[in-house]
Amino acid sequence: MVYGSRSPAQALGLPFLSPYLQSIGSDYRHGANYATLASTVLLPNTSLFVTGISPFSLAIQINQMKEFKAKVHEFHSARKQGSTPLPSPDIFGKSLYTFYIGQNDFTSNLAAIGIGGVKQYLPQVAAQIAGSIKELYALGGRAFLVLNLAPIGCYPAFLVQLHHNTSDIDAFGCLISYNNAVVDYNNMLKKALSQTRMELPKASLIYVDIHAILLELFQHPVSHGLKYGTKACCGHGGGQYNFDPKAYCGNTIVINGSTVTASACGDPYKYVSWDGIHATEAANKLATIAILKGSYFDPPFPLHHLCDLQPIN
Repeated sequence: MVYGSRSPAQALGLPFLSPYLQSIGSDYRHGANYATLASTVLLPNTSLFVTGISPFSLAIQINQMKEFKAKVHEFHSARKQGSTPLPSPDIFGKSLYTFYIGQNDFTSNLAAIGIGGVKQYLPQVAAQIAGSIKELYALGGRAFLVLNLAPIGCYPAFLVQLHHNTSDIDAFGCLISYNNAVVDYNNMLKKALSQTRMELPKASLIYVDIHAILLELFQHPVSHGLKYGTKACCGHGGGQYNFDPKAYCGNTIVINGSTVTASACGDPYKYVSWDGIHATEAANKLATIAILKGSYFDPPFPLHHLCDLQPIN
């Protein structure tokens, strides 16, 4: 069961999880993906959040899971015959619940209220994630992976759009103050999960440090077979970041009388950043491999002993 914005399953030998909101052609026998594009932990405040934020906050995604569980039990209670794309009722206690969410809560308001303003509600974000885990635990969930936030100060979109001085750029081209704010939040999340772990004695609640993995890729891309750290593959404008907020990846617009298209680069497997905001498939693959090795889990979690992991192509 996935909450947030990504659904890697290949290493577990499973098909990609069907989106919960996809009513046609879905197969939920291996799990469900409740993530939506630009989702947030906190319910979006229309007076504050920018346009483009998903209305499906974490609380709504949790409610969708509750609804899904009720439908599964209803179906099996009716003892309907024939094949079904639904799992067995006992799957909810055997599932791995994965959370990768919170980045949009952090970034959506940075331009409007700055780091200081964002920091004021970050404790609510961490508390909401912890509360959601408790809800799932009460429903039978026992295994949880919670990924922390990526180093947003290294993403081309934020390097272009967020106000900063040259003194705020580190030796790797990343924004120091913004990355420090992310670290503060990650420590907050880790502490909240530690407290929650003590309240849920039968749970395996694992904090996953994807921040450290992605920071390493941004800082030393060449060491990992890549070439570009803080430059987007798909974008417009070229230059240091290849990101133009007026022309997002795939868009065609008219700028100064000329029609331009923000197109993809010819070698995306050399980039950490796909479109200035998201990681490339190559970076995600490297991050997944690093996570599966287990060295970024807190506390240690023997995933490779518990699961028959498959090679990632």
